[in-house]
Amino acid sequence: MPLISDEQVVLELTGADRHEATRVLAERLVATGRCTDLERFLADVRERESKMATGLPGGIGIPHARSAAITEPSLVFGRIDEEGIDWGAKDGPARLVFLIAAPEGGGDAHMQVLPQLARALMREDFRAALLVAETPAEVVAIVDEHVRLEPAAAAEETAAAAAEGTPARPLRFVAVTSCPTGIAHTYMAAEALEHAAREAGHEIAVETQGSAGATPLTAAQIAAADAVVFAHDVEVKDRARFAGKPTVDVGVKQAISDGPALLEQAAELAAAWAADPAKAARATGDAAASAEPDAQAEQKVGAGTKLRQWLMTGVSYMIPFVAAGGILIALSFMLAQIALGERGAIEIVKYGLTSADEFNIAQHFDVTSLTSWAALCFVIGSASFGFLVPILSGYIAFAIADRPGLVPGIVGGAIATSMNAGFLGGIVTGLLAGALARWISSWKVHRGVRGVMPVVVIPLLSTLLTTGLFITVLGRPIVGLMTAMNDGLNGLTGAGVLVLGLILGAMMGFDLGGPVNKVAYGFATAGLSAAGAAMDAPQLKIMAAVMAAGMVAPLALALATAVRPRLFSAPERENGKAAWLLGASFISEGAIPFAAADPIRIIVASTIGSAVTGGLVMLFGATLRAPHGGIWVLPLIGQPLLFVAALAAGVLVTAALVIILKGSAARRAAGTTAVAAPVAR
Repeated sequence: MPLISDEQVVLELTGADRHEATRVLAERLVATGRCTDLERFLADVRERESKMATGLPGGIGIPHARSAAITEPSLVFGRIDEEGIDWGAKDGPARLVFLIAAPEGGGDAHMQVLPQLARALMREDFRAALLVAETPAEVVAIVDEHVRLEPAAAAEETAAAAAEGTPARPLRFVAVTSCPTGIAHTYMAAEALEHAAREAGHEIAVETQGSAGATPLTAAQIAAADAVVFAHDVEVKDRARFAGKPTVDVGVKQAISDGPALLEQAAELAAAWAADPAKAARATGDAAASAEPDAQAEQKVGAGTKLRQWLMTGVSYMIPFVAAGGILIALSFMLAQIALGERGAIEIVKYGLTSADEFNIAQHFDVTSLTSWAALCFVIGSASFGFLVPILSGYIAFAIADRPGLVPGIVGGAIATSMNAGFLGGIVTGLLAGALARWISSWKVHRGVRGVMPVVVIPLLSTLLTTGLFITVLGRPIVGLMTAMNDGLNGLTGAGVLVLGLILGAMMGFDLGGPVNKVAYGFATAGLSAAGAAMDAPQLKIMAAVMAAGMVAPLALALATAVRPRLFSAPERENGKAAWLLGASFISEGAIPFAAADPIRIIVASTIGSAVTGGLVMLFGATLRAPHGGIWVLPLIGQPLLFVAALAAGVLVTAALVIILKGSAARRAAGTTAVAAPVAR
């Protein structure tokens, strides 16, 4: 007998609440002879709903239960008018409701229904077709197309394959990779997962949520996937798309270092779901019901980790503005010095778009003049720099509250900029705006107000509260703190400069793209917003020190594998060849395979060598406006020869330490073997 029939469709479902509406649907099961005891079945449904609401985002309800009162697997569909009925979903009432009924002792085959239905409901075309269907027969045809029980033989084959621990077919995975800067880890993790899938004979589609943008996974790819892998250090965008899928959720570095193990774990999850559809159904209903990042998972993440993720999200969106603005300003100074001589950098900062004299580049641009091109680069670069703090603030708030946080965050960041509160002000307004927007979004309001909440109420109140508090209470202390910090940086001399460089360099070399590395990098990039048009601002020296230190480890390990190849395995020697380019491009992650194989020795050597480079760059006074690029932005670096000298010193120190430490370990191992050999004989 089919899961659903015309008699099990209610196109005008009504009820004072979800319990009354569920009763109306359940009565259809009684009428078709599939339910023998209405009250007992309703009690079983209520018991299930007492554990967790069964409302899904997008106006959907899926009440379901096993019950001794049900004779066979069944679906009942109900469609509610535009006002809907509250089914416990966070985004509002439900309009499409499926009651899923299963016999208590009827085996597990019927539990295929719930994951299939949850996947179908994630498809916009499926929901739209149900909303406009005019007859019960149309609804039955739409549902039958997407939801069906497998034949017994197929189900047994799938279960048997799962029990044996081997898939009956190549598995299909989807993955999302992301890191705070969206430059290196994101794409290296994607490549590692793709390689691991090819080696294992599986298929995988990866969505890289990086600085270059992302090509989103299609609904069809997600629906066809057996499991999902999240390898990320910032929040996954649109996580609700993957609700109802078995998911492996790890940091991005784990995908880089051990992609095969992650896919093996995902395959085991997929097999477990195939072997136990009841588990799949529970996870589908419970996980999909929340739609947002899972609340329980969020609670497991420590406050410090969440704060770092929020801040790094803001930094990742800010970096392209830093890159565009910094490189354009650096180019403008280079062109100005060619065109105007030593006073070029002083003269070029006079140009703008509003003055009534010859310095208005919009009115006096000459395509044949090098000075005009320098001025144009300066004006555009300065405009890009003007967005740094608002974007930092806006996307910190976005990481906390999603889209409702953008308006108060960006406006708060603009206010912080106008008050000269710098990046500290942007961090504070971002955190405050995100918290307020998230709080206001959680208000339970009358259904008549729900429609204007996201477009009027949330942006209005959160912006007013964020900017009002910052202007009247928080702004002045932060301005004072920022002023003291800048004065302290400007006043650093000798030992102070060296110590700051040593600390930042050590942080860059310590965990090679991990949290400590990202704190140093975030401090440097955020500080560029305070540099303005100054040629020798301390923030520019900090950026140069951080980038040089981040290049040390991969270059040093590439050198070590070339000088003493016998100390490294064959895969490490191959990685050493790639590390030349990765290190030269300021991709610290090129050293991760070495650190994964020998963490203590590599991290010690990397930290010391990177600290040497950081300290020397600060002492030499090298400067840099670009937040990334490695040797490819060498023409934009102030004191480029000294920058290269400092980098070379750190590389030599790290390479020497690696060779000494690994050589010593190899000699000890050889000595142990020699001593043990006579005993073995």
